[in-house]
Amino acid sequence: MRKIYISLLLITSSLSFAQRTAIISTDNVVQIMDGFGGSDAWRTQFVGKNWPEKKKNAIADLLFSKEIDAEGNPKGIGLSIWRFNLGAGSTEQGENSKVSDEWRRSECFLNADGTYDFSKQEGQRWFLQAAKKRGVDKFLIFTNSPPVFMTNNGLSFASQKNKLNLKDGAIPKFADFLVQSIQGLEKKEGIKFDYVSPINEPQWEWMANNGDKNSQEGTPATNDEIYALTKSLSEKLKANKMSTEIVIAEAGQINYLYENVNAENRDNQIDYFFGKTKTNISKLPNVKNVILGHSYFTTWPVEKQVLSRKLIAANIKQNPGLKYWQSEYCILENPGEAEIPGGSGGGRDLGMQTALFAARLIHNDIAVANAASWQWWTSITRVDYKDGLIYLDDGKSKGGTEPNYVRNDGEFHDSKLLWALGNYSLFVRPGMLRIDVPNQNELDAANDVMLTAYKDTANKKMIIVAVNCGKSPQKYKFELSKGTIKNNELTPYITSENSNLKRAAIQKINDLEIPARSVVTFVGEFQ
Repeated sequence: MRKIYISLLLITSSLSFAQRTAIISTDNVVQIMDGFGGSDAWRTQFVGKNWPEKKKNAIADLLFSKEIDAEGNPKGIGLSIWRFNLGAGSTEQGENSKVSDEWRRSECFLNADGTYDFSKQEGQRWFLQAAKKRGVDKFLIFTNSPPVFMTNNGLSFASQKNKLNLKDGAIPKFADFLVQSIQGLEKKEGIKFDYVSPINEPQWEWMANNGDKNSQEGTPATNDEIYALTKSLSEKLKANKMSTEIVIAEAGQINYLYENVNAENRDNQIDYFFGKTKTNISKLPNVKNVILGHSYFTTWPVEKQVLSRKLIAANIKQNPGLKYWQSEYCILENPGEAEIPGGSGGGRDLGMQTALFAARLIHNDIAVANAASWQWWTSITRVDYKDGLIYLDDGKSKGGTEPNYVRNDGEFHDSKLLWALGNYSLFVRPGMLRIDVPNQNELDAANDVMLTAYKDTANKKMIIVAVNCGKSPQKYKFELSKGTIKNNELTPYITSENSNLKRAAIQKINDLEIPARSVVTFVGEFQ
């Protein structure tokens, strides 16, 4: 019996290591990539303003650096898009803002007397400069609420359901605020803003949810209101000869993009803004032909994750030239202990399990939903939650919410999630071409190996990102439909339990290994 048992074990082992062949369709371009990003909300306002220079710069290196050290290992994840949160003025209101969490309030460049003060948002501006110095390609400015001087209730969150929190007739004023804020920041910081996102998650009510308080700035908005604001902002950007492009609609859940969810005129946004309708915005000046959605609450179970992303892709395809961006995500779902430590978004996890959960989603958002850009929510966090790439604490706890907790200094920690995102963000740059990797079964691959491939025509490079959620390493052979790789060699950069995007030994394209529970980026050079 012992001999039979050993034989079976050997057979099982050899089966798990049987080499697979993956075709890379180098001549089948699927899309042009627009880059990978993160947001500065909200912690950079204190970290950038108060923390010691050495620590701030080390954090900025992790997020933005494209440098490679003497051993060939990346210094950071090289984000190519940085999202700047344009505040509504809840900070200046203090407790009267009724935004309960001081760290989620934000300053406003606009003063009550109509003047502007671009010395505000100091911490965020520090990170803007840090991003610029490290070569971040694109900058996006976004708002959660109009300035408090313009809102219906004088607050940065709403008092009315399904209505933009803005005084009647004030849409042109709000558009002016956006234009003048972009111009003022560009003049002061020497940074060009490529994109402006004027409305965030309009499907949520953003009303008081704790007595008369809310935990952050925000406003609902109907499609009609978003259209009116986009039209006004478009006209003003054109009149000022600005190149900044408007991007909408930052849907709170992706199904609001492609279906009628609750008949509140805040859904079916692909068709409303880019379909055969009077409200098609694609021909307006300074509007980018892209629609933005957030991947929240549609990631679990995997069947739902795949199906909803197929539906986005199918609906986008009906509008030639339209692109899709996944523009905000952190873990809010409750997939259970088998998937992530703690079973939900609560409780920080710096390890590989959470990183793989996010990496699977990044893959499916790109490969199934056809997202040309993928952006994380808050790049830096101080709370005990799975919402950050970099985690802050006092060295004695796993985060806190007291106002002075790590306000002026503290410890910071990278995460496997940071480095797993880096497997994409550092290597897949804006303008690169995603090429097809056919014959992948999305559901089977989700708990096994998922592959996407990219072509850098300017530098004659090929990049393949592999996500192995499985518990066994897998051997692969990559076959190119056209062209060859120099010396048949690929350099792997591995994120796993014991590796943070580290360069490993060069492998041959016909004899590759993808470690268990890892994200690997293979880089080769076209001959």
